[in-house]
Amino acid sequence: MRTLELQNWIAQVNNTHYGLDISSLTIASSDASFRSYFRIQGKNSSYIIMDAPPPHENCTDFINITKIFEPSINVPHIFAQNLEQGFLLLSDFGDTTLFKSIQAENKINTAEYIEICNILIDLQLSSKPNILLDYDEAKLKQEIYLFNEWYAPKHCNKALTDEQKNKLEVIYQKILKNNLAQAKVYVHRDYHSRNIMKINNNSQYHFGIIDFQDALYGAITYDLVSLLKDAYIELEPEQHDELLSKYWENAAKKGLALGDFENFKIDYELMGLQRHLKVLGIFARLYHRDGKSGYLNDLPLVLKYTTAIAHKYAEFKDLADILRYLNDNS
Repeated sequence: MRTLELQNWIAQVNNTHYGLDISSLTIASSDASFRSYFRIQGKNSSYIIMDAPPPHENCTDFINITKIFEPSINVPHIFAQNLEQGFLLLSDFGDTTLFKSIQAENKINTAEYIEICNILIDLQLSSKPNILLDYDEAKLKQEIYLFNEWYAPKHCNKALTDEQKNKLEVIYQKILKNNLAQAKVYVHRDYHSRNIMKINNNSQYHFGIIDFQDALYGAITYDLVSLLKDAYIELEPEQHDELLSKYWENAAKKGLALGDFENFKIDYELMGLQRHLKVLGIFARLYHRDGKSGYLNDLPLVLKYTTAIAHKYAEFKDLADILRYLNDNS
Protein backbone atom coordinates (compact mmCIF):
# COMPACT_ATOMS: atom_id res chain seq x y z
CA MET A 1 0.00 0.00 0.00
CA ARG A 2 2.75 2.45 1.00
CA THR A 3 4.80 1.56 -2.09
CA LEU A 4 1.83 2.22 -4.35
CA GLU A 5 1.21 5.61 -2.68
CA LEU A 6 4.86 6.52 -3.23
CA GLN A 7 4.77 5.48 -6.89
CA ASN A 8 1.58 7.47 -7.49
CA TRP A 9 3.09 10.55 -5.86
CA ILE A 10 6.25 10.27 -7.98
CA ALA A 11 4.02 10.14 -11.06
CA GLN A 12 2.28 13.34 -9.91
CA VAL A 13 5.59 15.09 -9.29
CA ASN A 14 6.69 14.07 -12.77
CA ASN A 15 4.01 16.35 -14.17
CA THR A 16 6.50 19.08 -13.26
CA HIS A 17 10.00 19.46 -14.73
CA TYR A 18 12.04 17.05 -12.57
CA GLY A 19 11.97 14.09 -14.96
CA LEU A 20 12.06 11.45 -12.23
CA ASP A 21 12.83 7.91 -13.40
CA ILE A 22 10.75 5.61 -11.20
CA SER A 23 12.76 2.58 -12.32
CA SER A 24 15.84 4.12 -10.66
CA LEU A 25 14.23 4.24 -7.21
CA THR A 26 16.53 2.63 -4.61
CA ILE A 27 16.70 2.60 -0.83
CA ALA A 28 19.10 5.28 0.39
CA SER A 29 18.91 4.84 4.17
CA SER A 30 16.73 4.59 7.24
CA ASP A 31 17.18 5.94 10.75
CA ALA A 32 16.15 5.31 14.34
CA SER A 33 12.64 6.65 13.67
CA PHE A 34 9.89 5.56 11.29
CA ARG A 35 11.41 7.63 8.47
CA SER A 36 13.06 6.03 5.47
CA TYR A 37 14.81 7.54 2.46
CA PHE A 38 14.96 6.66 -1.25
CA ARG A 39 17.23 7.90 -4.02
CA ILE A 40 15.76 8.58 -7.46
CA GLN A 41 17.37 9.84 -10.65
CA GLY A 42 15.97 12.94 -12.32
CA LYS A 43 16.52 14.68 -15.62
CA ASN A 44 19.46 16.76 -14.40
CA SER A 45 20.39 15.31 -11.00
CA SER A 46 19.49 12.75 -8.39
CA TYR A 47 17.08 13.43 -5.52
CA ILE A 48 16.19 12.01 -2.15
CA ILE A 49 12.61 11.12 -1.24
CA MET A 50 11.83 11.22 2.45
CA ASP A 51 9.09 8.79 3.44
CA ALA A 52 7.71 9.91 6.79
CA PRO A 53 4.46 7.97 7.26
CA PRO A 54 1.69 9.71 9.17
CA PRO A 55 0.76 9.48 12.00
CA HIS A 56 4.20 8.30 13.18
CA GLU A 57 6.11 11.24 11.67
CA ASN A 58 5.29 14.88 11.01
CA CYS A 59 6.77 16.44 7.87
CA THR A 60 5.56 19.88 8.93
CA ASP A 61 8.34 20.18 11.52
CA PHE A 62 10.99 19.27 8.95
CA ILE A 63 9.63 21.78 6.44
CA ASN A 64 9.39 24.61 8.98
CA ILE A 65 12.87 24.04 10.37
CA THR A 66 14.33 23.75 6.86
CA LYS A 67 13.01 27.25 6.16
CA ILE A 68 14.63 28.53 9.37
CA PHE A 69 18.02 26.85 8.82
CA GLU A 70 18.42 27.11 5.03
CA PRO A 71 19.52 30.78 4.93
CA SER A 72 22.41 30.05 7.33
CA ILE A 73 23.69 26.53 6.68
CA ASN A 74 23.63 23.92 3.92
CA VAL A 75 20.53 21.75 4.43
CA PRO A 76 18.56 19.76 1.82
CA HIS A 77 16.31 21.94 -0.31
CA ILE A 78 12.66 20.86 -0.52
CA PHE A 79 11.54 20.66 -4.16
CA ALA A 80 8.12 19.03 -3.70
CA GLN A 81 5.97 17.87 -0.81
CA ASN A 82 2.85 15.93 0.12
CA LEU A 83 2.04 16.48 3.79
CA GLU A 84 -1.04 14.28 3.78
CA GLN A 85 0.92 11.22 2.70
CA GLY A 86 4.25 12.20 4.24
CA PHE A 87 6.48 12.46 1.17
CA LEU A 88 9.16 15.07 0.43
CA LEU A 89 11.45 15.45 -2.59
CA LEU A 90 14.83 16.74 -1.39
CA SER A 91 18.34 17.62 -2.53
CA ASP A 92 20.66 14.64 -2.71
CA PHE A 93 23.82 15.17 -0.67
CA GLY A 94 25.14 11.73 -1.65
CA ASP A 95 25.73 8.89 0.79
CA THR A 96 29.11 9.81 2.32
CA THR A 97 28.54 10.82 5.90
CA LEU A 98 31.38 12.24 7.96
CA PHE A 99 31.31 8.91 9.81
CA LYS A 100 31.80 6.90 6.61
CA SER A 101 34.56 9.23 5.45
CA ILE A 102 36.46 8.82 8.71
CA GLN A 103 36.04 5.05 8.58
CA ALA A 104 37.28 4.89 4.98
CA GLU A 105 40.28 7.16 5.55
CA ASN A 106 40.99 5.75 9.02
CA LYS A 107 41.76 9.20 10.35
CA ILE A 108 40.05 12.28 11.72
CA ASN A 109 40.83 15.50 9.87
CA THR A 110 41.10 18.37 12.34
CA ALA A 111 40.64 21.00 9.63
CA GLU A 112 37.34 19.40 8.58
CA TYR A 113 36.13 19.41 12.18
CA ILE A 114 37.02 23.09 12.53
CA GLU A 115 34.95 23.79 9.41
CA ILE A 116 32.04 21.78 10.85
CA CYS A 117 32.34 23.70 14.14
CA ASN A 118 32.19 26.94 12.14
CA ILE A 119 29.01 25.74 10.41
CA LEU A 120 27.57 25.19 13.88
CA ILE A 121 28.61 28.71 14.88
CA ASP A 122 26.83 30.09 11.79
CA LEU A 123 23.66 28.28 12.81
CA GLN A 124 23.92 29.53 16.39
CA LEU A 125 24.49 33.11 15.25
CA SER A 126 21.24 32.97 13.27
CA SER A 127 19.24 32.03 16.38
CA LYS A 128 16.21 34.02 17.50
CA PRO A 129 13.93 33.41 20.49
CA ASN A 130 10.31 32.37 20.08
CA ILE A 131 10.89 30.70 16.72
CA LEU A 132 11.57 27.11 17.80
CA LEU A 133 10.09 25.43 20.85
CA ASP A 134 12.15 25.75 24.04
CA TYR A 135 14.45 22.93 25.09
CA ASP A 136 12.98 23.39 28.54
CA GLU A 137 13.30 21.68 31.90
CA ALA A 138 10.44 19.27 31.22
CA LYS A 139 12.07 18.05 27.99
CA LEU A 140 15.56 17.77 29.48
CA LYS A 141 14.19 15.85 32.46
CA GLN A 142 12.11 13.53 30.28
CA GLU A 143 15.25 12.67 28.31
CA ILE A 144 17.58 12.11 31.25
CA TYR A 145 15.04 9.80 32.89
CA LEU A 146 15.40 7.41 29.95
CA PHE A 147 18.49 6.24 31.83
CA ASN A 148 16.28 5.19 34.78
CA GLU A 149 13.60 3.69 32.55
CA TRP A 150 15.61 1.79 29.96
CA TYR A 151 19.33 1.59 30.65
CA ALA A 152 19.29 0.53 34.29
CA PRO A 153 16.36 -1.93 34.48
CA LYS A 154 16.15 -3.17 30.87
CA HIS A 155 19.75 -3.21 29.67
CA CYS A 156 21.66 -3.78 32.91
CA ASN A 157 18.80 -5.85 34.35
CA LYS A 158 19.24 -4.21 37.73
CA ALA A 159 16.51 -2.37 39.58
CA LEU A 160 17.52 0.96 41.08
CA THR A 161 16.92 1.17 44.82
CA ASP A 162 14.90 4.04 46.26
CA GLU A 163 18.14 5.44 47.69
CA GLN A 164 19.81 5.33 44.27
CA LYS A 165 16.79 6.98 42.65
CA ASN A 166 16.91 9.76 45.22
CA LYS A 167 20.62 10.28 44.63
CA LEU A 168 20.04 10.44 40.87
CA GLU A 169 17.29 12.99 41.39
CA VAL A 170 19.72 15.28 43.24
CA ILE A 171 22.32 14.78 40.49
CA TYR A 172 19.80 15.46 37.73
CA GLN A 173 18.74 18.70 39.40
CA LYS A 174 22.37 19.89 39.45
CA ILE A 175 22.91 18.96 35.81
CA LEU A 176 19.68 20.54 34.58
CA LYS A 177 20.21 23.71 36.62
CA ASN A 178 23.46 24.22 34.74
CA ASN A 179 21.95 23.27 31.35
CA LEU A 180 19.09 25.73 31.74
CA ALA A 181 21.37 28.61 32.79
CA GLN A 182 23.38 28.48 29.56
CA ALA A 183 22.92 30.91 26.68
CA LYS A 184 20.22 29.73 24.28
CA VAL A 185 20.54 29.10 20.54
CA TYR A 186 19.05 26.88 17.87
CA VAL A 187 19.89 23.28 18.78
CA HIS A 188 20.02 20.63 16.05
CA ARG A 189 19.98 17.91 18.77
CA ASP A 190 21.86 15.28 16.74
CA TYR A 191 24.79 17.23 15.33
CA HIS A 192 27.16 14.28 14.86
CA SER A 193 29.11 12.31 12.28
CA ARG A 194 26.14 10.37 10.90
CA ASN A 195 24.11 13.52 10.20
CA ILE A 196 26.89 15.51 8.53
CA MET A 197 27.30 14.77 4.83
CA LYS A 198 30.63 15.16 3.06
CA ILE A 199 29.73 16.36 -0.42
CA ASN A 200 32.16 16.02 -3.34
CA ASN A 201 31.83 18.81 -5.88
CA ASN A 202 34.55 18.45 -8.52
CA SER A 203 37.02 17.24 -5.86
CA GLN A 204 36.14 20.21 -3.64
CA TYR A 205 34.53 18.97 -0.45
CA HIS A 206 31.98 20.77 1.64
CA PHE A 207 29.43 19.69 4.21
CA GLY A 208 25.65 19.40 4.39
CA ILE A 209 23.56 18.95 7.52
CA ILE A 210 20.63 16.52 7.74
CA ASP A 211 18.18 15.07 10.30
CA PHE A 212 17.38 18.36 12.06
CA GLN A 213 13.59 18.05 12.28
CA ASP A 214 13.65 17.76 16.10
CA ALA A 215 15.51 21.06 16.57
CA LEU A 216 14.72 23.20 19.60
CA TYR A 217 15.90 26.43 21.24
CA GLY A 218 18.24 25.52 24.06
CA ALA A 219 21.70 25.30 25.60
CA ILE A 220 24.56 26.56 23.45
CA THR A 221 26.89 23.64 24.28
CA TYR A 222 24.49 20.85 23.33
CA ASP A 223 25.38 20.42 19.65
CA LEU A 224 29.09 20.82 20.33
CA VAL A 225 28.91 17.90 22.77
CA SER A 226 27.07 15.87 20.12
CA LEU A 227 29.93 16.50 17.69
CA LEU A 228 33.05 16.31 19.84
CA LYS A 229 31.78 13.51 22.10
CA ASP A 230 30.09 11.64 19.27
CA ALA A 231 28.51 8.30 20.16
CA TYR A 232 30.02 6.79 16.99
CA ILE A 233 33.46 8.45 16.69
CA GLU A 234 35.98 8.96 19.49
CA LEU A 235 38.41 11.84 19.11
CA GLU A 236 41.89 11.59 20.57
CA PRO A 237 42.07 13.62 23.82
CA GLU A 238 44.50 16.16 22.34
CA GLN A 239 42.36 16.56 19.24
CA HIS A 240 39.20 16.94 21.31
CA ASP A 241 40.78 19.62 23.50
CA GLU A 242 42.14 21.50 20.48
CA LEU A 243 38.73 21.55 18.79
CA LEU A 244 36.93 22.56 21.97
CA SER A 245 39.33 25.47 22.43
CA LYS A 246 39.12 26.44 18.75
CA TYR A 247 35.30 26.47 18.82
CA TRP A 248 35.30 28.65 21.95
CA GLU A 249 37.81 31.06 20.41
CA ASN A 250 35.96 31.39 17.08
CA ALA A 251 32.50 31.57 18.65
CA ALA A 252 33.57 34.18 21.18
CA LYS A 253 35.13 36.31 18.43
CA LYS A 254 31.81 36.28 16.60
CA GLY A 255 29.89 37.39 19.67
CA LEU A 256 28.31 34.22 21.08
CA ALA A 257 27.81 34.34 24.86
CA LEU A 258 30.12 31.62 26.20
CA GLY A 259 31.82 33.19 29.21
CA ASP A 260 35.45 32.43 30.07
CA PHE A 261 36.90 29.18 28.82
CA GLU A 262 37.00 27.32 32.16
CA ASN A 263 33.32 27.98 32.90
CA PHE A 264 32.43 27.18 29.29
CA LYS A 265 34.18 23.82 29.63
CA ILE A 266 32.19 23.02 32.78
CA ASP A 267 28.96 23.90 30.95
CA TYR A 268 30.05 21.70 28.06
CA GLU A 269 30.84 18.72 30.30
CA LEU A 270 27.60 18.98 32.29
CA MET A 271 25.61 19.26 29.08
CA GLY A 272 27.45 16.12 28.04
CA LEU A 273 26.20 14.31 31.13
CA GLN A 274 22.60 15.10 30.24
CA ARG A 275 23.07 13.98 26.64
CA HIS A 276 25.04 10.82 27.43
CA LEU A 277 22.62 9.62 30.11
CA LYS A 278 19.82 10.20 27.62
CA VAL A 279 21.66 8.35 24.85
CA LEU A 280 22.35 5.37 27.11
CA GLY A 281 18.60 5.17 27.63
CA ILE A 282 17.78 5.66 23.95
CA PHE A 283 20.24 3.04 22.70
CA ALA A 284 18.93 0.57 25.30
CA ARG A 285 15.35 1.30 24.18
CA LEU A 286 16.23 0.92 20.50
CA TYR A 287 17.48 -2.58 21.25
CA HIS A 288 15.11 -3.87 23.93
CA ARG A 289 11.92 -2.32 22.53
CA ASP A 290 12.61 -1.90 18.83
CA GLY A 291 14.98 -4.79 18.17
CA LYS A 292 17.74 -2.56 16.68
CA SER A 293 20.85 -4.32 17.92
CA GLY A 294 23.40 -2.19 16.04
CA TYR A 295 23.28 0.50 18.70
CA LEU A 296 24.63 -1.92 21.31
CA ASN A 297 28.05 -1.54 19.67
CA ASP A 298 27.97 2.17 20.50
CA LEU A 299 26.96 1.89 24.15
CA PRO A 300 30.50 1.37 25.54
CA LEU A 301 31.80 4.68 24.16
CA VAL A 302 28.83 6.62 25.54
CA LEU A 303 29.29 4.89 28.90
CA LYS A 304 33.00 5.82 28.79
CA TYR A 305 32.13 9.50 28.29
CA THR A 306 29.57 9.42 31.10
CA THR A 307 31.83 7.62 33.56
CA ALA A 308 34.77 9.96 32.89
CA ILE A 309 32.79 13.09 33.79
CA ALA A 310 31.10 11.40 36.75
CA HIS A 311 34.56 10.64 38.15
CA LYS A 312 35.94 14.10 37.34
CA TYR A 313 33.52 16.04 39.57
CA ALA A 314 33.26 15.24 43.28
CA GLU A 315 29.60 16.29 43.26
CA PHE A 316 28.83 13.40 40.89
CA LYS A 317 30.52 10.65 42.94
CA ASP A 318 27.13 9.02 43.54
CA LEU A 319 26.59 8.80 39.77
CA ALA A 320 30.00 7.15 39.37
CA ASP A 321 29.03 4.63 42.07
CA ILE A 322 25.67 3.89 40.42
CA LEU A 323 27.31 3.39 37.01
CA ARG A 324 29.81 1.00 38.62
CA TYR A 325 26.96 -0.94 40.28
CA LEU A 326 24.94 -1.20 37.07
CA ASN A 327 27.87 -2.37 34.96
CA ASP A 328 29.49 -4.72 37.45
CA ASN A 329 29.00 -8.19 35.97
CA SER A 330 31.06 -10.04 38.57
